[in-house]
Amino acid sequence: MSDEELEQIRRRKMLEMQAEAQKKEQMEKEFEAQKDAILRKILSPKARGRLANLRMVRPDFVQAIEVQLIQLAQTGQLARAGYQIPISDEVLKQILDKAQKGKREPKIRRI
Repeated sequence: MSDEELEQIRRRKMLEMQAEAQKKEQMEKEFEAQKDAILRKILSPKARGRLANLRMVRPDFVQAIEVQLIQLAQTGQLARAGYQIPISDEVLKQILDKAQKGKREPKIRRI
């Protein structure tokens, strides 16, 4: 193989990798848009604001809560549990408290 052939193969591979990265990024954007649309339907503006503020501090926790809320909404379990849609800020606080109770806070002891 000549240097020219190797360079063509490298370019082709690089273009393929860039196309895959763009496709993945586009899919992630579409997923986020769908998630935001669903959350906009099931949460009040104040509740969405609370999640946005909490996301700055605990992004993993908020992501897990959002996924749970979306799943519950899609299966109709939010309505069965007695939650009115859109979920108010007060109800979201209760949901966050319940989710937080299962987690233990680390304790730091000084010796």
